[in-house]
Amino acid sequence: MITRFKSGVTGKEGVRPAAAPSSSAPKRRRFGSPTRPNSFVKSEKFVKNDKGDYVKIMVLGGLEEVGRNMTLIECNREIIIIDMGLQFPEEDMPGIDYIIPNVTYLRDKIDWIKGVVITHGHYDHIGGIPHIMGEIGNPPMFMGKLTAGLVRKRHMEYKTAPVLKIKEIDENTVTQLGASFRLEFFRVNHSIPDCFAVIANTPLGTIIHTGDFKIDFTPVNDKPADLQRIAQIGNRGILMLMSDSTDATHPGYQVSESAIGEEMGRIFEKIEGRIIIGTFASQISRVQKILDLAKHYGRRVSLQGRSMNSNVEIAQQVGYLKFDPKILIDDRELNSLPDNKVMIIGTGAQGEDNAFLSRVVNGEHRSVSLKQGDTVLFSSSVIPGNERSIQNLMDMVVRQGAKVIHYRMLDIHAGGHAKAEDLKLMMRLIKPEFFMPIEANHYMLRAHAELAEQVGITKDKIFVADNGQVVLFEKNAQGQSVGTLTKEKVPTDYVMVDGLGVGDVSEVVLRDRLMMAGDGMIVIIATIDAKTGNIIGNPDIISRGFIYMKESRDLIEKTRSRVKSIVKDKNPMTPADDDFIKNKIRNDVGQFLFTATKRRPMVLPVVIKV
Repeated sequence: MITRFKSGVTGKEGVRPAAAPSSSAPKRRRFGSPTRPNSFVKSEKFVKNDKGDYVKIMVLGGLEEVGRNMTLIECNREIIIIDMGLQFPEEDMPGIDYIIPNVTYLRDKIDWIKGVVITHGHYDHIGGIPHIMGEIGNPPMFMGKLTAGLVRKRHMEYKTAPVLKIKEIDENTVTQLGASFRLEFFRVNHSIPDCFAVIANTPLGTIIHTGDFKIDFTPVNDKPADLQRIAQIGNRGILMLMSDSTDATHPGYQVSESAIGEEMGRIFEKIEGRIIIGTFASQISRVQKILDLAKHYGRRVSLQGRSMNSNVEIAQQVGYLKFDPKILIDDRELNSLPDNKVMIIGTGAQGEDNAFLSRVVNGEHRSVSLKQGDTVLFSSSVIPGNERSIQNLMDMVVRQGAKVIHYRMLDIHAGGHAKAEDLKLMMRLIKPEFFMPIEANHYMLRAHAELAEQVGITKDKIFVADNGQVVLFEKNAQGQSVGTLTKEKVPTDYVMVDGLGVGDVSEVVLRDRLMMAGDGMIVIIATIDAKTGNIIGNPDIISRGFIYMKESRDLIEKTRSRVKSIVKDKNPMTPADDDFIKNKIRNDVGQFLFTATKRRPMVLPVVIKV
């Protein structure tokens, strides 16, 4: 049975009859291979825009960081979106939960948006969905089965978000979105199953977006990428390849996930006490290997952490995790079994504050505490920026009598991203005319660009862009599609999520938080006569994070005297001007305190008129 779906449709079944083509319509062109039997829409035709075909590519996040991935492909006033992720906050963003892409460019183009494709289920690709979909008209979404389960589960936590219109895809799916896009997909491997690259056929040529990928010939509970089909797609003639750059600086080939099981098995064989493993909740393939090994060595498994339990439940429901449920134990059974029969899998291998491992070492976990004989495995590589947090976590683990094994000591972690030789293989298979490295920091993009030159792509056809920078394709006089990295940029400022607030924390607020964290704050409360502006009594002064007031009486008294003189320095015949007095206190006291201490606390003046 063929499921039919068109963007912008209404009604319970999401189906609306297509308008009959006009006899005067311009001749349409065919691109790519025939539509496959299980396509959503059987169509491979494109309507030419009277003003001339064009394609714009804009990456709203993922060209200057690892995270916040979101790509727009615009063709003839129609848009498709690839991914909608979040970025975790940096050290200079106190209090921020995470950052999502800025969709200002789309706000007046909602009727242009024909669909959203999600390449896989990691938060840096799905985390922005609950916040963004309502803003852009809730267009139809396309993703793999496991990804759909993870997206639906996360979306349930956001009660005001719209009900998503999700269509599940596989490597045989073909769908037409609007007049400009015919989408196909091919399976890629990553550290989570059900990952797909996007093939966007447009009137100007075919654009391929790989999403996150690695070359894995023996993946766990997933199909390997079909390199023969990828090569066949490359033989059609590909206009541009947009490819994952996260591990572009690493030479060689990525380790297969299946190879990790053998190494971990050798480790488990020697451990007598409890085994506690920290890994990502999204590492479904890793969790499968660990569960298999637990069964082999006669250990029962305790899953710890809400995200770990949720992801395992979803992956088992859709068939990407296969294990006997009896192997799992709850917290009541955990402490009743012998140590050599227990294995605990949890989150927090990156040192995250509220994750399972951090709560255990801080003595805050309700049922797990470390003891002599425990072995803690950190089965994930260090994300740049987390080095200090992970080192502190390891220190606390060994101080409590447990042993630590991490990925550098033994080969117990396989990355999810293609290394240099894998990336070159993908480029040789696709053979694109133009190339654009994506999904990494700028120096990684540059390293990937150098790999592209090594495989024969000329430098003028490699686009190393910044977030928001527009890549434009148009037809030249000979009818060939020509690409340009323009100077045009669309907004990509940070949209920060802090609690229930989305986008209400600005750079000014962050600056204030950093100032308070760096030099503290001082509150000055002055009571003045409303008519004359004369000060009444002594100003009250409160210090937080700046000085200890009992030990700095002299400085406090000098500050009070300074405030008194500031308030008196005005015409007594005119009423008090609150703003003038506050600004005067803020500037003069701030300068006085810096001169006295060489620190710049935040000065918060409060004027009370009576």
